[in-house]
Amino acid sequence: MSDDVAPHPMRFPREHPLTERVRRLCMAYPEAAEVLAHGRSTFRAGKRQFAIVGAAHDDAGAVEFIPDDLERPALLERDDVFVPPYEGAYGWLAIRVEADAGDWELLAELLDTSYRRVALQRQLRALDAQDA
Repeated sequence: MSDDVAPHPMRFPREHPLTERVRRLCMAYPEAAEVLAHGRSTFRAGKRQFAIVGAAHDDAGAVEFIPDDLERPALLERDDVFVPPYEGAYGWLAIRVEADAGDWELLAELLDTSYRRVALQRQLRALDAQDA
């Protein structure tokens, strides 16, 4: 990387209440890791992202996720779900939530689906063992 390239500004720092609440959900998954990328906290199953705090160039509270293909049309009918810039081209969606508001029960389900979409078989076996 060239020295004249400016780093991405942090949209939701690690200590932001939204990041902290998403972290509690995401880090419960086997081999989950938090990685800062493009000024946002991303959560990964191994090397593959399954959640991103904040949508690019959007300072409103949102969490990006990879939806189930069959649920995508119904999710897009919701007022709080949208196609985010950049990741949206790869099938990602985002849901607006704040640390103390929004449909967190739905978000937990969406993050579970997103994790399962990218997790390795050993990670899925470990997850299923946790749930048993």
